[in-house]
Amino acid sequence: MNAPAPLTAPEERPLAATRFTVPGMRCAGCIAKIERELPKTPGIHTARANFSAKRVAIEHDPGLDEAVLERALLSLGFEAQRVADNPLGTDAKERKQLTRALGVAGFGMMNVMLLSVSIWSGADGATKHLFHWLSALIALPVIAYSGRPFFASAWMALSHKRTNMDVPISIGVILATALSIYETITGGEHAYFESAVMLLFFLLAGRALDAEMRTRTRAGIGALLGRMGKSASVIAPDGSTRRVAAEALEPGMLVLLAAGEALAADGVVEQGASTLDNAMLTGESLPEPVSVGSEVHAGAINLGAPIQVRLTRVAEDTALAEIARLMDEAGQSRSHYVRIADRASRAYAPVVHTLAALAFVGWMIAGAGVHQSLVIAIAVLIITCPCAMGLAVPSAQVVASGALLKRGLLVKDGSALERLAECDMALFDKTGTLTLGEPRPDIAALDAEARSVALGLAQASRHPLSKGLAASLLREGVEPAPIANIHEASGEGLSGEWQGVLVALERPDSATSALATRLVIGEHSQIITFADPLRSDAAATITALGQWNISAQILSGDRAAPVAEVAAELGLEATAEASPQAKLAALEALRAEGRRPLMVGDGLNDGPALAAAHASIAPGTASDASQQAADAVFIGEKLMPVALAIRVARRTMQIVRQNFGFSIVYNVLAVPLALFGYVTPLIAAIAMSLSSLVVVANSLRLASSAKEPRG
Repeated sequence: MNAPAPLTAPEERPLAATRFTVPGMRCAGCIAKIERELPKTPGIHTARANFSAKRVAIEHDPGLDEAVLERALLSLGFEAQRVADNPLGTDAKERKQLTRALGVAGFGMMNVMLLSVSIWSGADGATKHLFHWLSALIALPVIAYSGRPFFASAWMALSHKRTNMDVPISIGVILATALSIYETITGGEHAYFESAVMLLFFLLAGRALDAEMRTRTRAGIGALLGRMGKSASVIAPDGSTRRVAAEALEPGMLVLLAAGEALAADGVVEQGASTLDNAMLTGESLPEPVSVGSEVHAGAINLGAPIQVRLTRVAEDTALAEIARLMDEAGQSRSHYVRIADRASRAYAPVVHTLAALAFVGWMIAGAGVHQSLVIAIAVLIITCPCAMGLAVPSAQVVASGALLKRGLLVKDGSALERLAECDMALFDKTGTLTLGEPRPDIAALDAEARSVALGLAQASRHPLSKGLAASLLREGVEPAPIANIHEASGEGLSGEWQGVLVALERPDSATSALATRLVIGEHSQIITFADPLRSDAAATITALGQWNISAQILSGDRAAPVAEVAAELGLEATAEASPQAKLAALEALRAEGRRPLMVGDGLNDGPALAAAHASIAPGTASDASQQAADAVFIGEKLMPVALAIRVARRTMQIVRQNFGFSIVYNVLAVPLALFGYVTPLIAAIAMSLSSLVVVANSLRLASSAKEPRG
C-alpha cells in the first residue's frame, strides 16, 4: 500500500481543539452566528456548534489562549465555560435553574388561572378589579423570576447588536405584562397576566424537556465515564506501590490492577494473565481473557488475578474519552433538513417583528384602537416563535443516536443518519467485518497437558496466532505451564523448556495451511489449525437488510478461496482480491449508476472506499484511520447494529419530515389567525408552547426504534 503524503509541512504546527459549553445558544440562528463570525477572529480556524448539547468545538492555533476564545464568544453575545474533565460536560446547573423557574411559573400559572376563571365566569365590578390586582401581585414576581432565562438571553443578544428567539418572546411577555398593569391601574376590562405566565411555563417546560432529553441520551456514555477507575496503584522501580489519581497518571507508568478493580487508563498487559469485564466498551457480556501483550482499556474491571499494565493513553486520550467526544460531535454536521431549519430560524426575528408591526399599524388604520391593536401584535409575537422548526431535526437526531448507542453503534455525524436512510445497497469487507478478524484455534484434540504447555508458550508472544490461542485457552479455564528459557525467533515461532523437555510453538511445513501452528512437546507434535469465524449474527444481519430492500455484496481484498467460502455461506455475490484502488473504482461506478452504497469495512485497506461511499460504518476493531473516515462505528462482536442503523435512520427521517410538516402547518394556520385578531395572547402562548412539546414528544418515539428484528 502506498504511503500517504505528510498531512502537514514540517514547519506547520497542528491545530488545537477546545470545547466550550455555551448555554446561550437558543436557536439555529445562534449557531449560524457562531460558526460564521468566530473564524473571523485571528488564530481561529473553524467553529462547530452542537445545538442539542449546547457545545462549541473550536479549532485554533496552539498559541491562542483559552481566555481569548472566551472573549471571542462573549463579543458575539455568548457566555462560555470550558468543557474540561468530562468530555460531555454537564447540564446540572442549567437543569436546576430551569426546574426552579418551571416550578415557580407553574405555581404562578395555577393561581393566576384560578382568578382568571372567576373573572371569565362572571365576576365584575369591584370583585373583578380586586382579582386583577391579586393576579398582578402573583404574576409580577413570577414573571421577573421565571422570565430571567429569556430576558437575560435577549438582553445579551441585543447588547451585541443581534437577535435570537428570546428577543420577540421577551418583547411579547413584557408588552403583555405592561398592558395588563395598565389595564389593572386604569380599571380596564381585560388583563393578560395569565397569558404571560402561561407562555413562560410552557416555554420552560419545553426547554426542561429538551434538557432532560439530552441528559437521557447521554446517560449511557456518562455512566461509562463514571465507571473509569478514579486512581491506580503505580509501581515504582524499586517495586513499591503508591496510589495516584487518574488525572495525574502519565503514559509509560506501570500500574498494578488488582482483582475487582477498574482500570483508570488504557495500556498493555506487561505481566500476568486474567479475565476482564469489558462490557462497557465492547457490549459483550462474556469476560475477555487477557495476557501479556493484550491491549486493555480504561473502565475494564479485572475479574481474576492481579496483572501489571504499562499505560499508553491516559485521561482525555483514552478510548472512552474518544467515544465521549464522538458523541459530543454527533450533532454538529449540517444535513439538508438542518440547513432548511437554519434558514427559517435566521429569518425568524426580522419577519416576526415586521409582522407584529404590520399587525399593529394595520389594525390602528382600521380603527381598532391602541388597546386592541397592541393585543393583536402581542399575539403575533408570541404565536410565531419557530421553536418547533428549530427542534425538528436536532431532537430527532439526538434521540436516534442515543438509541443506537445503546445497541452498540456510535453515530459520529448527525447528518450521517440522513445518508444512511438513503442507502439502497451494502458492500461488506470480509476480514474483520463479516468475520471477527481474529484467528480462533481448534483445540478440541489437545489434552490437558498439551493445553497447559501451549498456553505457557502462547501467552509469552504477541503474534496474532499466539494471542488467539492464549485467549481461547484462557476462556476454557486452562492454567499455564511454567515454561523456562522462552525464546522467540521472528517468523519461526517460540521455544522453551518444561520439566526438562524441549517444547515449542513453531511454524508448520509448507504443505500445511498458513493459519496453523505446530505444538512440539519433546518427541511429540501436533498441528493446531486456526480459522477466522463469521460473526454469529452475520446471516441474520444480511436477512434484516434484505427486509429493508438493501441488497448486500462482498467487496474484499482477501484471496478468492476464503472470500468464496464466506459468500457461499451467506448467499452473497462477491468480489475478491480487490485493491484499494479497485474498491474505490467499484464504488464510484455504483454512484455513477445512481446507486447509494453503504460501505462496511475495517479500514486496513478500506479508507478510500469508506470515504467514497454514500455512507460508511466501521467496526470498533478497525484502524484509527478507518474510524475517522467512517460515519459510524459499531462495537462488540455483533454485526446487527449495521442493519439497525439503516432502520433507525429511515425511521428518524420519517420523524423529521413529520416534525417539519407539523411546524409548517402550525405556522400556516396560526399566523393568519393571529393577524386577523382571532387569537388572544393566552391562546397564542398555549399554541406556541404546545407546538414545541409536540415536536419533542414525537422525536422521543425514536427511543425504542433500535430493537433488534425478530425472526
